[in-house]
Amino acid sequence: MTAQATGSAARGRNVVVVGTQWGDEGKGKVVDWLTDHAHGVVRFQGGHNAGHTLVIKGVKTALQLIPSGIMRDGVACYIGNGVVVDPSHLLAEIERLEGIGLDVRSRLYVSETCPLILPFHVEVDKAREALREISGSGKIGTTGKGIGPAYEDKVARRALRVQDLKHPQRFAAKLRELLDWHNVALAGPLRSRALDFEPIYDHAMAVAEQLVPLMADVGYRLHQDHLAGRHLLFEGAQGTLLDIDHGTYPFVTSSNCVAGNAAAGSGVGPGMLHYILGITKAYTTRVGSGPFPTELPIDAPGTVGHHLSTVGQERGTVTGRARRCGWLDAAALKRSIVINGISGLCITKLDVLDGLPEIQMGVGYELHGRRIDILPLDADDIAACRPVYERFPGWQASTAGITEWSRLPANARAYLERVQAFVGAPIDMVSTGPDREHTILLRHPYRA
Repeated sequence: MTAQATGSAARGRNVVVVGTQWGDEGKGKVVDWLTDHAHGVVRFQGGHNAGHTLVIKGVKTALQLIPSGIMRDGVACYIGNGVVVDPSHLLAEIERLEGIGLDVRSRLYVSETCPLILPFHVEVDKAREALREISGSGKIGTTGKGIGPAYEDKVARRALRVQDLKHPQRFAAKLRELLDWHNVALAGPLRSRALDFEPIYDHAMAVAEQLVPLMADVGYRLHQDHLAGRHLLFEGAQGTLLDIDHGTYPFVTSSNCVAGNAAAGSGVGPGMLHYILGITKAYTTRVGSGPFPTELPIDAPGTVGHHLSTVGQERGTVTGRARRCGWLDAAALKRSIVINGISGLCITKLDVLDGLPEIQMGVGYELHGRRIDILPLDADDIAACRPVYERFPGWQASTAGITEWSRLPANARAYLERVQAFVGAPIDMVSTGPDREHTILLRHPYRA
């Protein structure tokens, strides 16, 4: 056997986990479960506007920026260059996790090229949303954490990056220039207030002392891990339908949430992405503004929407806002599968459908008198779509905590089998509860 063949055989296997809806699909639990077979977990986009809630042995932990792999001893955690980092929030999250006894700093690596989120980004974000509301143009529904403005600075090539914290004089010069740029808008058209240089600079230098030891060349580290035969898990935030290019624009997030960005957002080649796992709720939810064809009203007790909202405990991990709820939009899911090149699906929160007399699934739309079989790309068209449903008998038995496919009620299996056939991707996992043990495994992503 040649040396090249020997090296190839030793290389690790890597899995990408992405949301296929509008986020909040339960990615955190699945990543935590898969991390039992991984040596490293990578975040590759978004910021602390993302939220993963994990329940481990009945204890709930919410993560926003740090990869979910932090909950597993000995697993390396990487924040890739595609993530925007609020240093204050990152340190607060580290301290919170250390407070429950986790070793964080010795296994957390932050890319030196991550753009920084600074206080003026937050002010710009909030001021813009306020103006949208006043003008009547409609709020996008951002989290107000400065994510979008930080990405704008990155694209405009004026961002301060994590590596700048190592050079106080360089940081100060770039900060003055960037702050002046944003203060013009804040004190002018955004009708807010200009911010002072000294408090921002002093705080940045204070947090720099703790962040410098975490800085790393993440892309090269991942490359070395892969060559050493270590398995990696790339953890997406938000969901495909919130992608800046492929989502329901302009009601989207500010980054690319799709699987292809796992490479660009972490500094590795696409050949290192071996299996793409799409996370999909057994129904659909959305936080914030934007079109949602299969949406149901959630306020009236006794309705399906109220059932999904209350039984599913549908509130945003980051914002606490009530999530909008509706039937599974399989026509939208079909587009997500195409965009991501999904290898297999994990269906989450199946147990929320327990007890409903009938289950419905969106299989297309009526748009201006025409039948559409896949989600359109124009937000106005999506808003005008009327869903076309298939109906299935529900099941009265509980699916909560089931770990074997054969033990699911027959009607639950029939529903999942129809989802699988309609969207054209296999269901490889089913989550039947919030704990990492509440999982049915049909095909393992690391062994498929």
